[in-house]
Amino acid sequence: MNKIKVKLIGESGNAFHVLSKVSTEMRRAGIEESTILKYLEEAKGGDHDHLLQVTMKYVDVEWKE
Repeated sequence: MNKIKVKLIGESGNAFHVLSKVSTEMRRAGIEESTILKYLEEAKGGDHDHLLQVTMKYVDVEWKE
């Protein structure tokens, strides 16, 4: 299964933006709500570095243009 690609160019510093953008893209891709909720719970379970690591586990993140 291919991961969803999410662009976070210049936007990874704001945790709320990352959570919102990733969950929105997951919904657009038809990911089950239970998986999205699992992502959100896991991503919020630590510091900012933890958030980014969990995000990269669930989606492919594009950091550059």
